[in-house]
Order: sequence, then structure tokens, then C-alpha cells
Amino acid sequence: MSRVLAVLRAARWVALCCALAQPVRAQAWNDARARELVERATERRAQQLADTALRDYHATAHGYLTFLAQVGENFPDPPKVVRSDELALEVYWRAPNLSKQRIVGRRDTLALPTNIAYHQDHLGIVQNNFPNIIRLGEGDEVRDVPHPLSAAGINDYDFAISDSLSIRLPNRAVEVYELRVRPRDPAQPRLVGALYIDRATADVVRMAFTFTRPAYLDKELEDISIVLENALVQGRFWLPLHQEVEIRRTGKWLDFPARGIIRGRWEISGYETNGGLSSMIFAGGPEITSAPARELAQHEWHGRILDSLPSDVRAASDEDVRKVQEEARALVQQQALARAEGASLSAREASDFVRVNRVEGLALGAGASLRAGGGIVASLRTRYGLSDHELKGRVGIALRRGDGTGIELYGMRDYRDVGDVAERSTAVNSIAAQEFGSDDTDPYDVRGAGVAAELGVHGGLRWRLEGTWERQDSLRIHTAPAWGRYEPTIPARPLREERLTLGFTRQPTAMLAGIETQFSGQIRAGFTQPLAGDDVHDDGQFARAMLTAHGERAVGGGRLVLESTVAGLIGPRDAPPQELVYLGGPVTGPGYDYHQFAGREGGSARIEWRTRVPFFGLSLGPYGRAPASATLAPFATVLYTANSPAFAPTPAGWYPSVGVGALVLFDIVRVDVARGLRRGGWTFSLDVTRDLWPIL
Repeated sequence: MSRVLAVLRAARWVALCCALAQPVRAQAWNDARARELVERATERRAQQLADTALRDYHATAHGYLTFLAQVGENFPDPPKVVRSDELALEVYWRAPNLSKQRIVGRRDTLALPTNIAYHQDHLGIVQNNFPNIIRLGEGDEVRDVPHPLSAAGINDYDFAISDSLSIRLPNRAVEVYELRVRPRDPAQPRLVGALYIDRATADVVRMAFTFTRPAYLDKELEDISIVLENALVQGRFWLPLHQEVEIRRTGKWLDFPARGIIRGRWEISGYETNGGLSSMIFAGGPEITSAPARELAQHEWHGRILDSLPSDVRAASDEDVRKVQEEARALVQQQALARAEGASLSAREASDFVRVNRVEGLALGAGASLRAGGGIVASLRTRYGLSDHELKGRVGIALRRGDGTGIELYGMRDYRDVGDVAERSTAVNSIAAQEFGSDDTDPYDVRGAGVAAELGVHGGLRWRLEGTWERQDSLRIHTAPAWGRYEPTIPARPLREERLTLGFTRQPTAMLAGIETQFSGQIRAGFTQPLAGDDVHDDGQFARAMLTAHGERAVGGGRLVLESTVAGLIGPRDAPPQELVYLGGPVTGPGYDYHQFAGREGGSARIEWRTRVPFFGLSLGPYGRAPASATLAPFATVLYTANSPAFAPTPAGWYPSVGVGALVLFDIVRVDVARGLRRGGWTFSLDVTRDLWPIL
């Protein structure tokens, strides 16, 4: 039995995807062939509950329940693991429909503080491919969805045979029909997806589906996707083999780009059938129960949870789950899957509401968005500086699709920073600027309009194309800090500019030497024209490129981290200062001052070794307990700048530095001490981890 299941697990749905045997022409909805298959499958499913050949079975299940968080416009980066639970189950089933699951092993780890609590049915597997009425989250997430292969639900759905596939087993081939399912009335709580039915027996081999919007009882739910795969046990019974569930939630009232994801993954094996299970196993109590804490603690585990966690759990979307969503969008109108429309507060980051810098002083802001249906979204953001007495803002209208593509028209007036890489989080920078005169921003004034297109993912990269018409000018200091003084702003040139920008990002991918790498870049071309009254500078054309990369690899008991940034400008000799490459600061040049280096070309490379060291733990109440360890991170950086302008404080050349960092409190807080080895000095920085910068 175990050898057969091992073969099935290894081959699993590679057989469905790669061993296409007899593709057939897609059938029309509800034709005679599809209807006959559905009726057979519904009848077979009812017979299974009364099948005397399978009286009972006992199996074991091993799984992960992981909570992840994702932030940023269009969620460009993969989600971060916040908490992961590893579970071991004993699974019992007895005819006709008795089910019991017992948690015999459970351990968890926190990567970030959270007080999340899972519904009880998230802690176990799905038996019998769901009952006739489907519920999730103990009825709090999804309730009263009729099963398409039930007497009560068969008439609530449309069916169509999409393909014919062959699964190669050790001693036989199983022919399977792919049966697509959609609701006849998308305004009702229904599922959408595909069923894979054994052509000979009409058994359910696989289910992959999501739900229509009316099925979700929790308004915060974005979508739920489910994949159930079965194995042929003893050559006769299709029983659970592999299961996946992904539950995605977004903000309840604040239209903030943040998402919470629950991912469950289960592998079921070790089947023992018709062993004469006692009825006492199923007596009383909930279906899923837990062994006493002492027994749970005695369960034998191997390695750490995060080390054994499947790598694709960290991906932006599991491949099977992504296909479920794509097929659902193809089967029903997008409105049937979309969240409820309406107006809400809007922000890109917390600092959109309040921030401090040397130009605006204290600045207060707010925003709102209106989802008008059909993918149309109108947005407005505004901010007012109490020291510069200037109103900044952005207004736009966009058409967005469920796959992340879309187009937006907008107008704006804002202060844009010249840096390719942020050197400090906006929230921490506000405190440092207000109290100590340390403002790690170099803004210049931008007014204009533009059109931006999100092009989706092609070649493994997510692409964005943007064209703008702008008026740019310099800014000056309007306030003073509580202590110290501010550095002057950059001498941005007053001009009009037409620019076209192509941006791209790639999510973490295992590449050369097993290093998990992610990168982003930008190629920009523009035409500049001096403002009226500027007789010193002529019209000019320029092109600019930038690339940042981040790589990580576990080595022994630590982690090797590599980072680099390169950028260059091609244009007239007197190129506008706002288009130059600026480096220096805690990220690109530790041990050197903020933007101490400026030039037409430049780059920074960093190598860091992270290892765990003992540290004191700290209770965070309902949000868990910080581990009694910290991460020590010695690093070395080298920076290069060339073709520096006259106003740059440091000449062109190579500038190395060394330092050490310490990450504490779930690695959320980072402290760095660094020394610049050429024209540098000692620097100290305190900030939160860069993973949180996009939301601060």
C-alpha cells in the first residue's frame, strides 16, 4: 500500500498535466454527454456512502497550516510567512458517513507577532469530497453551497466536458474526464471550477474550485480556492491523497494594499481498510479533536517547521490555486467573483496620513477610493504641509481586471524623491527628521498627468508601462528640527519633461547555486525642456536604467544575503540633477552620509551573513512571545560612483565599508553600526525590517 501511494504521490497530477492521452473536442454546456456523466457521478457518489465493500478505513495525514501577509500596490512581492503550524492527524472513517480526525502532533512557529486563531475545520482534511451542502470556517466563511454532484444541487449548475485525460498508475491507466462546472445563477452561493471524473466508474478523482461572491459570509474574504486530489487505494476505492486550500482576506474598511492569506496543505497516506473500527471512536464531540498537550508534545518531528515548509507556500500564488482562479474567471463573469463595490478610505502606506520632512514640516493627508463595478476604480489622495502651506495630491480613474492587468489615467502634484533605493522607512524618517534633523529624503516638486498600464506577468516578470507629462522644480526648507539642523535640498532644475517608463519585477526564484533571487528594474527615457526664462540650459534627451537585486541562500546554520543596486544615465553633459544616481546611507552605503555620492553612473553591492544567537525573550501578550534569540548580521559593502557633478560632496571612485547588524523582536527591529573605510566615518541606524517599509 505505502509503495503504491508513494508512486501516486510522486506522479500525482503530473500525469494529468503532462500525460495527456486523448484530448476531445470541448462539449457544449449541458449537452447529453455531459449530463449523462454528471448523473452517473451523482449516483455513484450516493452509492459510495452505502457501499458495503468499504466499511471503514484508518489513515494518517501530515499537513501545514500557514498564515502569510502581503503588502504593496498590486502585491508585487511574494507573501511573508507570519505563522506556520505543522500537524499530524489520525483519520478515521466508517460507513455510511461517520468521520473522526484526531490531532496527535502539533507545533507552530511565529515569524511575526499575530493573534490569529484558526477555525476548527481548518485543522483537518476534507472527507468524502465534501457533504451535499458545503460549509467552510465552521459556517462563518462559506455556508449553504450545494454540491454539484448531489441530488439537491445537480440542477443548480451547468456542466461541460472540457477534456479527456489519462492517469498512469503502476499497473493500469485510468481515463478521466475534465468536467467544468459553473452556476446557473451566479447571484446565488455556488462553486465554480472543475471536476475530474473516472470515465469507467464515475468516481470523483479530483476537484478544483472557488466560490461566487454571494457564497462568502465574511465581507473581508477576497476569495477561497480548494484543490482535492484522491488516490486509488487497493485498486478500487478513490480516497483522499492531497488537499490544498487558500483563503485570502483584505482590509475590512481601509482600502490599504495589505492581504492576509491562510494556506493549508495535506498529504494523506497509510490507509488500512475494513479493519472493524469501533463505533466508540466516532461517539460524541466535534469531528476534529486534539490529543492532550502531553501527547502532542511527545510527537516526533524532524527539523524546524520553516525548514521543512514546502517552498511554493511562500510563492505569491500556488500554481494549482492560480489555475483555479483563472478557470473560474473564464467560466463566469468577473462580477460573480469580485468583492462588493463601494467607497473606502485609501492609502499606500501609513505615512500617507501623517509624516514629517524638512520641506513640508508636519504634513497631514487622507485618501479615498470608489469601486464602481466592472473593474472601474476612482481614487483620490491628498496631503497638506503645515510648514510649506502647499497642497499635494493625486486623482485617478482606473480599469482593473482580476488577473492584475489594467490601465489608469491620473493627475498629480507631489514631492518625488531622487533615490532609486529608500535608505530608511518613512515612519522612522519622520521621527528622525522632527527630533534630530536627520531627513533621509531628497525631494523635488512634480506636477503633471499620466497614463499607466499594468501589463501582467510575462516571461516570469511583472511589467508596468507609464507615460507622463510633468513640470518639475526645486524645493526649499520650510521648518527646523527640535535639535540640530537640516541639510540643503538638491538643486533640481526647473523644466518640463515628457517621460516613458518601463518597470519590471520578479518574485523570488531559485537560480544559480540555489540562491533565491528577486529583482526589480526600470528603463526610462525622456525629453526635457527648460521653463520660460531659463536661458542657460537647452532642450535635452536622456535615457536612464536601474536594477536592484536581492538573493538569499541557507548555508549551514546561517543565511547568506546578497544585495546590489546599479543605475546609469545617458544624456547631455549638464543633465538635470534630479536624474542623477544618488547613493549613500544605511542601505547602499553604510558608514557614509545620506546621498553623499551623486553621479551619472553608480552602484552598490553588499554581502551579509545572518546567524541566530541567544537573546532574551519577550512576551507580547495575545500576539505571542518573541523568541529568546536574535539574528547577528555582519556585512561588507562596496559602493562605486562616476561622473560626479560639481555639487557632489565626494569625488568619483570606490568606497568600501564594513559593519554589523542585529535583528531582534521577530527580526522586526534592526540596529546597524558601520564604518566607511574611505572618506567615511562611524554611523548608527535604527529601523524596522525592510519588509515592513512599504506599509510604513
